Amino acid sequence: MDKIGVVGGGAWGTALAAVAARANAGRRVRLWALEREVVDGINRTHENTPFLPGIALDPMIEATASLKDLADRDAILLVPPAQHLRKVLGDLAPHLDPKIPLLICCKGIEQGSMKLMGEVAAEAAPGHPLAVLSGPSFAADVAKGLPTAVTLACEDANLGEALVDAIGLSTFRPYLSSDLTGAEIGGAVKNVIAIACGIAEGCKFGESARAALTARGFAEITRLGEALGAKRETMTGLSGLGDLILTCNSMQSRNMSLGVALGEGRTLKEVMASRTSVAEGVPTSSAVVELARSKGIEMPIAEAVNSIVTEEKTVSRAILDILSRPFTSEHE
Repeated sequence: MDKIGVVGGGAWGTALAAVAARANAGRRVRLWALEREVVDGINRTHENTPFLPGIALDPMIEATASLKDLADRDAILLVPPAQHLRKVLGDLAPHLDPKIPLLICCKGIEQGSMKLMGEVAAEAAPGHPLAVLSGPSFAADVAKGLPTAVTLACEDANLGEALVDAIGLSTFRPYLSSDLTGAEIGGAVKNVIAIACGIAEGCKFGESARAALTARGFAEITRLGEALGAKRETMTGLSGLGDLILTCNSMQSRNMSLGVALGEGRTLKEVMASRTSVAEGVPTSSAVVELARSKGIEMPIAEAVNSIVTEEKTVSRAILDILSRPFTSEHE
């Protein structure tokens, strides 16, 4: 896999392009971005100023505004916002040989269809081998070369090993799994739980409340994952518990910081107006709630977050409803 393509010029896509360039000295990595200023910045000054400022990029990373320019790649890393994956991949697929593997690196559940990103990719680009990359990883840490470990899930063991060889580094360590569903569920739902933890932080409920939300949120992730066929060991691994711990404990998390702003009394519209990056937990919350209801799974934290971001309830009302729930067994 000498030629790597990256779809998505946000912070995470740019960080993964940096990983791909580092993993093979002299490799040209081609990144597609929607924003012209991102393309121009990477090509002229080797920096993604809008989304990853202050981090110098390898000159071997080149950016393009044309999806056709990814046609000659040996593997494609898919890193658009989750709700845009279907459209972007639908535009890209006609230019690709169906043998080219697609590594899904965005985290979310599609609104309306309630489908995981792997299911979306299978429909938008049928026939392509698929894999999922997920785990506790902030873009800035990865781009700087700080130590990070993630899950790389692929049903084809040989392809999984080839992808690990293509992007693995001593400081970026992919651990192989065959459980794509588990890797996806952990990465998607943890963003919703992180908003809840942020709200608790913004309301100044203390560390104990955040710990409780993290633990009970993990129970919700596990229930939904197992209902969809995910393995419990995946839920307790890097792409499940690991990603949840990171996202629920740092203001670097776009989802947690959004929750903090909501807990402090700002509206969602006010918060989103001041940002250029996407907080995936907002659109994912409604898809998670709908999917859980269709499976008969109780997810009260996810429901509370969704009720807040859709303005069905105020923060105070949603919190009161959570605290008024009847006592029950921890393992029910």
